[in-house]
Amino acid sequence: MATDPPASHQPPPPASPRRRGGPPPVSPRRAEPPQPQHPAQPPQPPRPTGPSDPAAELSGRAALVTGGTRGIGLAIAERLRDHGARVLVCGRSQPGRVPDGIEFAAADVRDPDQAAAIVGEAVTRFGRLDIVVNNAGGSPSVPAASASANLITSVVRLNLLAPFFIAQAANTVMQGQDGGGLILNIGSVSAIRPAPGTAAYAAAKAGLVTLTQALAIEWAPAVRVNCVTAGLVRTDDNAAHYGDEQALAAVAATVPLGRMASPADIADACLLLASPLAGYISGANLVVDGGGQRPLFVTARTGP
Repeated sequence: MATDPPASHQPPPPASPRRRGGPPPVSPRRAEPPQPQHPAQPPQPPRPTGPSDPAAELSGRAALVTGGTRGIGLAIAERLRDHGARVLVCGRSQPGRVPDGIEFAAADVRDPDQAAAIVGEAVTRFGRLDIVVNNAGGSPSVPAASASANLITSVVRLNLLAPFFIAQAANTVMQGQDGGGLILNIGSVSAIRPAPGTAAYAAAKAGLVTLTQALAIEWAPAVRVNCVTAGLVRTDDNAAHYGDEQALAAVAATVPLGRMASPADIADACLLLASPLAGYISGANLVVDGGGQRPLFVTARTGP
């Protein structure tokens, strides 16, 4: 009777092919060390902020801020200046004081000829124009039923048509220069949450958001166009509108972050969009409103 050869003389069995859909055969091979995982794009370290950050530096850039002599506009102008930009502000009348490092020229941007002229003035002074901030705007509180035709026309002209006039002139310059440029429109939360007495103003600011998106499409890639929608902002000009300190505190309590915005908050948003960090952002509407407004049912249930 034949017998098998000694085990030591047996050739090793051939490796079994791996079956599709089944588990692999048990192998005595040594386990391989786990391979490191490499994400497609490694996470970037956090960037520092402030003038020492190259990504936020605007050195060599030239900016025009309409309505930049007080309030939000002045805060924006000062923030751009502090980060290295040369800044020209405009208004209808000479301000009592112009901060150091900021230049002034008079212009009524509601007039298309004056809008074009102030853009040309910026180019004459600085040799180029990289950033335009359409900040001039505002409106008295007037019931829609009694608003005159002249008032409605004036409000729309200041808050929608004037930014359009400035943007057209700025685009002509930016399209022909190295690096293109940025147009920033300052909007209002009234565009998305209108209040009584603001019908014309709210409609104009809503139109400004749409204008931003339309121009971003037409003027790309040389020119970026964005909107910063400001929420409830406390300034020297509007403090009386809300009432005394107790009334201001009640208004602040409606904001999820617990306070009204300051002009510096809006200026910081503009600085972000003007920096290289926002180089791929265009046609955006950045809402800076502290989280919006607490719903009334929440306040009724829990109290302010």
